[in-house]
Amino acid sequence: MTLGKFKVNPWTMNGAKKGAALLLSDRYPSFEEIKDVDRKLTEMRRLYYYRHDLFSIQWWFLLVLLIVPWIIWWKVVDKSRLKDILLYGFAITIVIVLLDDIGSELGLWSYPHQVFRLIPRLSPIDYSVLPVIHMLIYQYFRSWKSFFVANVILALGAAFIAEPFFVWIDIYDMDHWKSIYSFPLYIAKACFVKWSLEFMLSRANRSQQKPAN
Repeated sequence: MTLGKFKVNPWTMNGAKKGAALLLSDRYPSFEEIKDVDRKLTEMRRLYYYRHDLFSIQWWFLLVLLIVPWIIWWKVVDKSRLKDILLYGFAITIVIVLLDDIGSELGLWSYPHQVFRLIPRLSPIDYSVLPVIHMLIYQYFRSWKSFFVANVILALGAAFIAEPFFVWIDIYDMDHWKSIYSFPLYIAKACFVKWSLEFMLSRANRSQQKPAN
């Protein structure tokens, strides 16, 4: 594996053939060998970021996506429900980041461009675009029926319009993934977080209303 003149050998061995032989053998890599590969990958990512990523058109586009949604959100958010909406936003962000990390670790998708080198996930989407959209849906569509319909529309737009667009502009690679797989996940995570939040809040309210012994 190479990047310019920078070379990485699988598990500190010389050449791809030895790496493949190790994979087919009964020997497993040690933790020290794994750390050594991690260090080499970190250096490769650093070189790639400064050579191909930083200040590219995609980098500027992602930077805008990181900042602008929060400016819009602050102008339109219902300040009287700020605590409730932020709680939902915090919870949905945790789920989004968790799913992104799992998918990236499994090699289902990857991101050729990043805003921040030390954060491997697509930060503008995970921490800005999706949380803001989900919070606005949570704010404006309070009944379960309208909330579900709004999230179906979001899922259609995100899976079949936004994701292919991000692939086209070389920000998102579907390595072993398809947009049709994303569609139910957008809906499921939003409904799960809303249900969990409402369940916990209702239990907390009932506990507070119980008379003290």
